[in-house]
Amino acid sequence: MSEKCPHCQKTKSRSDAEYRKLINRLNRISGQINGIKKMVENSAYCTDILVQVAAVNAALNSFNKELLGEHIRTCVADNIKAGNDEVVDELVKTLQKLMK
Repeated sequence: MSEKCPHCQKTKSRSDAEYRKLINRLNRISGQINGIKKMVENSAYCTDILVQVAAVNAALNSFNKELLGEHIRTCVADNIKAGNDEVVDELVKTLQKLMK
């Protein structure tokens, strides 16, 4: 599936399986975030909330690894094969942002 983001210049076509896998992960993360919100609303103990936040951070990192791996295997590799070495600089900048 490919949808044009109004803020982005580039798009990525994804297979239905890849799309569903990413959306399912994001839906789980969204559920975790909603759970944390309810914990705060219900005055849960700080440590319990922090443990759940750590779980969300781990889930987001896992999502990033999955997406980054697919990006390298497809977008980056295809661009390099086509002679567009600028994609390497873009990848380096992306990695620097992820490692902040």
